[in-house]
Amino acid sequence: MMAESRFCALPRRPPLIFFILPFKTGQPSSTLRMIMDGLLLDIGLRHFLFVSLAVFVLGLYCVLTRKNAIGILLGVELILNSANINYIAFSHFSSGNYDGQVFAIFVIMLAAAEAVIGLAIVLGIYQNFSSIDIEAVDSLQG
Repeated sequence: MMAESRFCALPRRPPLIFFILPFKTGQPSSTLRMIMDGLLLDIGLRHFLFVSLAVFVLGLYCVLTRKNAIGILLGVELILNSANINYIAFSHFSSGNYDGQVFAIFVIMLAAAEAVIGLAIVLGIYQNFSSIDIEAVDSLQG
């Protein structure tokens, strides 16, 4: 009598890449192994900086193009999150200390305070003008 596995009744299958790419031995070639190791396991500082740059550009685009006050606040949050990514990446790849994490916590607290004050301003504008459109609030100019 054959003993069944208690964890899974299905047989274990190799990854999908072995079905797509025909190999003679069932193992990936040395070239494919070098590509996989280089792309998947070697994540460095420039990758984090690229992600941070992308988040910053999206936040800047959001701040510059939105007419809605809440959209502008979301753009500012994205810009602050890109700064957090930079803090943590430079902390990890430079000294390995917790300095970047500490600064990131302070930025998160600053972002929370900014969100509370910003939303209070938006609610005040909505009570006075019945709109949160930035261009409709031109009577606040001096």
